[in-house]
Amino acid sequence: MTGNANGQGPFVRWLPFWTLLQKEILRFLRVSVQTLLTPIVTASLYLFVFGATLGERISVLEGFSYAQFVIPGLILMGVISNSFANTSSSLFMSRYLGNIVDLLVTPISPPQFIFAYTLAAMCRGLLVGLAVTCISTFFAELPFTNLPLALLMAAMASFLFAQFGLIAAIYSNTFDALSMYNHFVILPLIYLGGVFYPISILPPFWKDLSHFNPLFYLIDGFRHALIGVGDTPLVVAFGITAAIGAVLFLWAFILIGKGYRLKS
Repeated sequence: MTGNANGQGPFVRWLPFWTLLQKEILRFLRVSVQTLLTPIVTASLYLFVFGATLGERISVLEGFSYAQFVIPGLILMGVISNSFANTSSSLFMSRYLGNIVDLLVTPISPPQFIFAYTLAAMCRGLLVGLAVTCISTFFAELPFTNLPLALLMAAMASFLFAQFGLIAAIYSNTFDALSMYNHFVILPLIYLGGVFYPISILPPFWKDLSHFNPLFYLIDGFRHALIGVGDTPLVVAFGITAAIGAVLFLWAFILIGKGYRLKS
């Protein structure tokens, strides 16, 4: 490597990205009881209720216990919730405390900014998902029909909600406003997206309406990949998930590129 006119080495273009990524990962690891252990305990309670108590007593899908049906949704719910929480809380706190200004003056591009936050959020979300998967083996055995596709869907869902977390953090002015995205958008869409029931058992009107819920395609695609049965073809589930993720990434890119609500 040759030096520049000042006798210094060339600027490492990706250094700000790696520094921010490391900071974001260390941030949630420092409070791992809150960011990792708490959601794992919460998911374990869901698994106990729907696995140990109801899992062998009811069935909503022929050939599978209720526990086998509901576990994929609970895994993905952990991935989604924690991916969103990581980017939204981190960026919002940076705005709230004012240290986002220090980050904006660094030579980091909008894509690097987004991917640093996103990859850290995906690490947290997928770690929680992996832990829930391991715990679920005590309650039911999953066939893991297509593990690579299941991992891909989990990664895509994590990426999608990391983008949504960035967008929510930019638009929110208060902690209450930020929490509304989780309580009034994400959780209702998850619960109505087929986590606890297949939409095939719904009346025609509600079945058709469920297809307008974007979370349905994430949950159904992930379940389809794990147990081999779903309400919609895998190609449709993956296609819609990829399209939504691309739109949210572009949205976040435009906001961050303009410095919307970040520079003031």
